[in-house]
Amino acid sequence: MELKTKFQYTYFIHSYKIKENKYNKYIQKLLKNPKCTLKIFEKHKDIGIYNYFTPKIRDYMFSTFNFTKTKMRKLEELPIETKSAILSKEPCIMFEYDIEKDIQGKAETPRGIFFKIRKIEIICFNAGICFVILKTDIENSENFSDVLNFNYKFNKLNSEEALVDYDKIRIQTDRFEGALTFNRFIEELTGSNLIELRNIDTQKYLTFAYTCIDQSYWRNALDFEKIKSDYIRYVKILPNDNSVAYNGFGMTKVIDKWNYAKLGMTKEGVTLFASSIDLNNYTVLPQEYENQYLYTYILISYMKVNLKLIKTEFKQRTNIKSTRRKFLQFTKDLWIQEITNDDIGTIYYQDLKEVLELDSMYLKVKNQYDLFYKELNVEKNVKTNIIITTVLVMSLILNILSYIAMIKG
Repeated sequence: MELKTKFQYTYFIHSYKIKENKYNKYIQKLLKNPKCTLKIFEKHKDIGIYNYFTPKIRDYMFSTFNFTKTKMRKLEELPIETKSAILSKEPCIMFEYDIEKDIQGKAETPRGIFFKIRKIEIICFNAGICFVILKTDIENSENFSDVLNFNYKFNKLNSEEALVDYDKIRIQTDRFEGALTFNRFIEELTGSNLIELRNIDTQKYLTFAYTCIDQSYWRNALDFEKIKSDYIRYVKILPNDNSVAYNGFGMTKVIDKWNYAKLGMTKEGVTLFASSIDLNNYTVLPQEYENQYLYTYILISYMKVNLKLIKTEFKQRTNIKSTRRKFLQFTKDLWIQEITNDDIGTIYYQDLKEVLELDSMYLKVKNQYDLFYKELNVEKNVKTNIIITTVLVMSLILNILSYIAMIKG
């Protein structure tokens, strides 16, 4: 029996790195773009985010909470160059991209999957690491199989398969004619001339998905066992006809603290699967998920990319002192901080770190840091010893010369 959905959306996340010393210029580019608007967080309208994150993380990722109306007015009055210089010093800023109307699209399958892009945001950290996030949902279909196939195909959009016209996703507007055109739009949006090409997992879009299925398919534990294979495919972002799902979860973490909702995490994405038997699952939970949980995922993804870049810089052994400062700042600002006091949120954060292997990655970078710290101390001690030896020798020579002069005198 075909599994039916009650409510569904999927965010796709693309990460990229701005070239060294070009971050301010990139912020200028976004500010000059008439379609981009600085996203301002306010306590009264973003109370969920405000209460969820700890003050340290809130100040780091949502610094616009602290922008008063007076500050915003003065900021708007400044020239773009001055405005970008100020904003580029903030740890993180976000922009909303005006798409005028929902962008329609079609994923090529035997019967076609029609979808809309509802929202586009650009999230920028002042380390030069940025993310474009796109919110999509499927149109004119309640089939869960379409959700599986769509997530799988869009997840591959930026991969080599798409570049050779395999499983295209076509955008149904005059501007976006196909997968390649859409990728060119992303390049235009991100500013490809300012992007530094490094291996930071840019070959795939990360997937962040929510699906609430009709309650007739999941009313109790026995019902869930009947649809478990569908759920595993959903978590692992596999197509409907993929039999690998029957091998189980593999390298996956699942949070099932709710009676009728399960949150799954893999290296490629995060998924929340729920039943409409609980009213909360298609009213409150979807909003919490695409705010508190989404931004937690962005923050974790940023931490992963940042650690990778620091690790690469240590290996290259170029400007070690600067790399050491970056690592210390990362540790102080994020690594040792609590993200949230929310119970499930804390489990979610720790599970994400485990799935993405952040602890082991951090330890490797710290070992590199410790090694270079010791080397610098050794070099420092050697230089100090050379200076001391030189001073002693010079002193000895002067004493000898003084002694000889005294004898002659």
